[in-house]
Amino acid sequence: MAIVENLEQWKADYYEEWLPHYERTGELVWLNYPRAHNRTAPTGAGIDLSNSRLLLISTAGGYWRGEQKSFDAANDLGDYSIRLFPTDTPFEQIDFAHDHYEHTAVTADTQVLLPLQHLRDMVAEDKIGSLASSVISFSGYMPNVAQIVAKTIPAIIAAAQAEQADGALLVPA
Repeated sequence: MAIVENLEQWKADYYEEWLPHYERTGELVWLNYPRAHNRTAPTGAGIDLSNSRLLLISTAGGYWRGEQKSFDAANDLGDYSIRLFPTDTPFEQIDFAHDHYEHTAVTADTQVLLPLQHLRDMVAEDKIGSLASSVISFSGYMPNVAQIVAKTIPAIIAAAQAEQADGALLVPA
């Protein structure tokens, strides 16, 4: 199953129309942005969470302050890289670099976008077998779908495989 159906048509619309307009004018015209549409949702076999290793993935742009470079949140064309940081990183050492959502809720309660304590509680209650040792984080603002498919998704899959995760919880920002 394709990650994005009709990716070649999407590329044509993006690279021949939307991106050249941005490059000419500096304007991000979202009404003309070619959104990807899939008719079929990707599926897979279900898992028993109580016997599984769960990986947390967040699109909030979180990174380990002082240990990692922040995301390039100001880049109009996005940052397609990922960051991994230990699940036991203290919340006060995690910063967020993402200019495309309201940070008020995250500032008040980091659990909103990184529910690590909730997941730890579920492990303690035997609802989840274990947590992966790292969190995968990226900035969810990435307008180039082709770059997501070519760069970001393979990096996430490689990191998930290295973590030997059975399943993932994606928390979007």
